[in-house]
Amino acid sequence: MSAALKIIAAGPGVTLQDAGRHGYLRYGVTAAGPMDRLAMATANRAVGASPGATAIEISLGGIEVTADGAALPVAIAGGNFEISFDGHRLPSAVRLSLAPGAKLRIRAGNDGAWCYLAVGGHIDIPLMLGSNATHTRSSLGGIDGRALAAGDVLPVRDAGAYEAGVAALTAPWLDRSNDPIRVILGPQDDYFSREQIDTFCNEAWTVSHRSDRMAYFLDGAPIAAANGLDIVSDGIVMGAIQVLGDGRPMVLMADRQVTGGYPKIATVIGPDQGRLAQMRPGSSVRFAVSTIDAAVKARRAERTILDSPVQAVPLRKQPSAELLLGSNLISGVSGGDS
Repeated sequence: MSAALKIIAAGPGVTLQDAGRHGYLRYGVTAAGPMDRLAMATANRAVGASPGATAIEISLGGIEVTADGAALPVAIAGGNFEISFDGHRLPSAVRLSLAPGAKLRIRAGNDGAWCYLAVGGHIDIPLMLGSNATHTRSSLGGIDGRALAAGDVLPVRDAGAYEAGVAALTAPWLDRSNDPIRVILGPQDDYFSREQIDTFCNEAWTVSHRSDRMAYFLDGAPIAAANGLDIVSDGIVMGAIQVLGDGRPMVLMADRQVTGGYPKIATVIGPDQGRLAQMRPGSSVRFAVSTIDAAVKARRAERTILDSPVQAVPLRKQPSAELLLGSNLISGVSGGDS
């Protein structure tokens, strides 16, 4: 029997993403892909998919879905979002079997900016330049290059099955620390004095409400580049931190442009990009300079997680707060919808 995931409701910024559209930067096509690579990989691995398989990236606007045609194994992981399954509150990192007609609702919780809904099998929509990643600014990928909306139906092939019920994911790496975001200085740190670099590292920056999938703008004391703010435009990677004409930093994210002409004071290391992405507007963020060796070690540790299966602990059909809190997997969960 054919199966599909049906979108009942979707807030702004809910898109299909996969590992990204790579190999086209020289043509002006950005990679897109997930804001939080580790969270998306966790959800995908929990249903037996590859870390970069197509999944739904959910913003603070939330989403409500159901299965159509046949039951679907699904998993959710990412920020501390509120999960409601047929009226029962669940952990924020969870796997379940979604039966036709059953309603799964995901909405913003206490913290975190993005979460991911992965489906066992393959979301079967046409590829655009080898990827399903949605880049709405250029109308590439996903469904007609746009965000998901109520009424969209996503065909799923080779869905497989999990035992009916709910299981909490054992994913301690999703409990992100409040440590400073690690960066490697440059490639244009020579445009800034030692004092300006110290200001960048010691300042408590605030994530601006202008932030989105393209860039996280940071509010704080302006940094005046000693050697000016104009460079010959060069390539932009995710995590690059440009200092704009007003002296404020901007961290380029998943939907970044492919080149830029502002100097880049530093670059967020790969394993910390998802942690930064999970910060909401108004959050305070600090940066700390890392070494190349430390960044490589962190990347290898992340790679080990990406390549490992995700364990899940079955829960009762209608979990109680006492059971869930006692499992030491989640906190603040109660029975019943709210």
